[in-house]
Parts: sequence; C-alpha cells; structure tokens
Amino acid sequence: MANGAGQGYFQASRAPRYSLFFALPLLVGYEALALALPQWETRGVRNGAEVIFRLFFDAVAGSWGNIVFGATVLGVAAWLIAQDVRANGAPTRVGVFFGMALESVVLAAAFGLATGVITARVLGALHLQAMGIAGAVDARTQFMVALGAGIFEELLFRVVLVTLILRFSKAVLGFGNTTASVIAVIGSAVIFSAFHYLGPYGDTPSVGSFLFRAVGGLIFSAIYVLRGFGIVAWTHALYDVGILLLVHP
Repeated sequence: MANGAGQGYFQASRAPRYSLFFALPLLVGYEALALALPQWETRGVRNGAEVIFRLFFDAVAGSWGNIVFGATVLGVAAWLIAQDVRANGAPTRVGVFFGMALESVVLAAAFGLATGVITARVLGALHLQAMGIAGAVDARTQFMVALGAGIFEELLFRVVLVTLILRFSKAVLGFGNTTASVIAVIGSAVIFSAFHYLGPYGDTPSVGSFLFRAVGGLIFSAIYVLRGFGIVAWTHALYDVGILLLVHP
C-alpha cells in the first residue's frame, strides 16, 4: 500500500482520516442546532434517517439507546481513522480539506443543475427542486434538518444500504462486482426516494416526485462510490441548504 505522502488528492480524500473528519462539522452543527433551537420552533423534528437509527438502538439498548448510538458512531469513526493513520503514516495535509470543500461546492451546484435539467426535460416540473424543503416548520429547523441529511441520510442510504445490498447481491445472489454494484446503486436510490414519503412531514406521493428523488439517489450513490462519504455528505447538505436559501431568501 502506498503511504500517505504518495497519495494523490483523489485517493487521499477518500481515506477515513480526511473523509470522516471532513463530515464531522455537519454532525456538530446539526446536534448544536437541535440543542439550541427552542422546542416550540423545532416541534421535535429530527432528520428522518437519524430517527431510524435511534429507533434501532432504542430497541436494542432501551433508555441507553441515544448514548449507545452516539458512542457507536464516534467509536467506529475513531477506529477507522486510527486504522488509516497506522496504515499510511504520513502527516495529514490541510490542503486536502480545502480541496474537498471546493469539490463539494462544485458537486452540489452540478447536482442541482443536473436534477433540475432532468426534472424539467423528463417531468416538465422544475419546481420539484424545492419539494420537501418549504414545509410546516421554521427555516432554522429546516436548516438543521438539511445538515442532518448530509450526515444521516448518506450514512443510512449510502454507507449502510449500498454496502448491505452489494454484499447480499454478491454473497447470496452470486452476482459479480459490477452487476452487484449496479443493483446496490439502483436499489438504494429507489429506497431513498420512497423514504421521503414517510412520517408527518413526508412528501405527497406522486410519480414525478418519486422519479425526482430516485434520480437524486442515483447521483448521490455514484458520488459516494467514486468520492467517498465525506464529499457526498457535504454535497447533499450544501444542495439542501442552497435550495432552502432559494425558498427562504
């Protein structure tokens, strides 16, 4: 394995020490807003993917669920970072983080343009870009949820779901890596789209909105596979925040 000094930007930025550290401010910002915003404003709203994680941990650990969940996330992240540091050894390069930030901004803008063009051309409904953003809660709560989407939705639908479908397709169904990867990307995108209709703040079901979300899921999955968790998390969060700013200028 090449050491850290020999890694180029595109290889290094996928490594845990960069990818996970890069995503950390999204988690901190989300949790800080969840604690700081008054209950009458947030109405108890949390990111839906986070709720799924917490339901699982609550079922396993009972009243300790939240603590076990947080400890698990931080523990796994710390272990992956430590493994990466031991394997590569080279000092962490701050410039890589600046490159990742710029790349995420560019990808978020490109994502918005791509989904907008596809939606307008195929569905004739550019307004779907803002779907699910202008809801029944305050703009600051929507901003909090947008940050959480970058962390928890990408963790659930890309890291967990893509990995599970990929391994199931290879180990149980017997597909090769390429076919299994395609199944994982498409399957996770379909589930990601359907997820947005759940709960009291879910979207109103329609063919157009489902296809819009599915296209978004395909693009996010492709970014995750090619560029890693940190960049796809920030791309998702920046896109959601950008649409929120258009809705609430």
